[in-house]
Parts: sequence; C-alpha cells; structure tokens
Amino acid sequence: MTPPASADTAYFRPLGVTDGHEHFMPTASTVSVWTDTIQHGGPPSALLVRALEGLAQAPGLSISRVTVDILGAIGLSENRTHAVVIRPGRQISQIQAELDVLGPDGRYRTAARATAWLLAASDTSELVSPSEVYAVPTDDVAGGALPDWTAMGWATTGFISSVDFHRADAGVARPGLTWLRPRIDLVEGETASPLSRFCCVVDIANGLGSALSPREWTWMNTDTTIHLHRAPAGDWFGVDARLVGGESGFGYTAADLFDANGSVGRSSQTVLLTRL
Repeated sequence: MTPPASADTAYFRPLGVTDGHEHFMPTASTVSVWTDTIQHGGPPSALLVRALEGLAQAPGLSISRVTVDILGAIGLSENRTHAVVIRPGRQISQIQAELDVLGPDGRYRTAARATAWLLAASDTSELVSPSEVYAVPTDDVAGGALPDWTAMGWATTGFISSVDFHRADAGVARPGLTWLRPRIDLVEGETASPLSRFCCVVDIANGLGSALSPREWTWMNTDTTIHLHRAPAGDWFGVDARLVGGESGFGYTAADLFDANGSVGRSSQTVLLTRL
C-alpha cells in the first residue's frame, strides 16, 4: 500500500530571522507516530543539520559525525534554531546547533541539540574498502510504509505519510534493508542538501529495526548518532537496522546506512522501552 501524498510542500515554513535565530512553523507533516502533539525526530534533526551546514567554516572541512540529542518534547508551535562554532580549527572543528520551541508562556525552551565534528578533507581513496552496492528503487516500484505501520494508521498521517518506503526483497543479501526518500522539502522555498535529507530519514532506523508489536510496546529514541565515512548523495537512502532490547527498560538501535553508491556510514540510537 502506498501512503497518500502529504498536502504539505515542506516540513517547516520560514518565519524570518531575529537576534541570530531562524524561526520556523512546523507543518502537519512533522507529526510523530506516538502522539499528534509532538514532532517526529526526523524533521527537527534535519533542521538542526541545516543550521550546522549554514555556519561559516574554514575551507575543506567535512562533517564526519553528527549527534542529535532530544532534550524534551519537540512541540508543534513556533520553532527556532541557532548554531555556533564551539571548537574552531583548520583540521578539526566542532559545531553545535539548538532547536527551541515556543511555549504557551511566550518563552522558548531548548528541545533538541545537534553537535557535529568536522574534519579536514583529503584524498585517502587508497584506503577505501570495496562497498556493497544495492539497487535503489525507481519511482514506479516505490512501496508504502511497512504493514504493521499501516495497520496502526501511521502510514496515513504525519511524518511517515511524507516518506516513500521500499523494503528489499526477501532472500537478498540484506533482507532488512529499507530504502527511504522524503517526498517534500525541508524548508518551504528551499532545496535541502543531501545530508539534511539523509538525517531526516535516519531517525526512522529505530522503527525499522524493531520487531516489537506497536500494540504492546513503545520504543522511543532519545538520540541519534551518525558516523560518516563519506557524504551521502542522491534522494534515496538505505537503512538496515536492528533494535537490541535489554532487561532494564532500555536498549539501542544500530543501523548500516547506504545511498545509491554503497555504504555511507552507521548510526546508533538509545531506546527507552515501555510496555503499553
């Protein structure tokens, strides 16, 4: 089943800049599967990465790792982002962005933070190991959301309804590999970078890697860390994820990440496990 197209053209509408902060209004396409009063982690993660990419940096630096920490509920009221360099350098630099949410009292609360390491780029192609390359779906074979998600109604509203899903065929080398592509822009009136689109869908690894029934469990991630060995490219991104649960109410999700040219990196997420 293919989910209906989102009526929104973007996850966020720009509202302008004040005091170094960019302001945005999230659309209905950001809404979480767990409750319709908060955002899914994907669009805010992408918005934070957009803020990081907008910082002026020494030439020749590339993002090698991004960690997004979700500090609280990311609400659907006005959001704002602000990014700073916290460790400048010509070979190694660290940058950080925060996303604040406007509260009913008129004050902003920091709801998410992204920190990235940037490293000097150079030619190390002789060190690259051969990568598995998997077939990226074409538009005419793009499937819908996964069956359990459709049964829960997740595929028809909010963030999940704005993403194309295509699960690898059974019997292939990576039967858990799922290809994802956001169908709408990140910010209205802009074309998002491949990295921000990539970070928008990597948060879904937590759901893709779970074999738990959403009728019996919730598995909410508190963070997403992405380690890259090269920059992602294209529109479709592959995620092969597995959730590992522990005996004390938490666990983690680990995923191998791909684009049309092969391996891009790996991600990990801390997961809070709760029986309904």
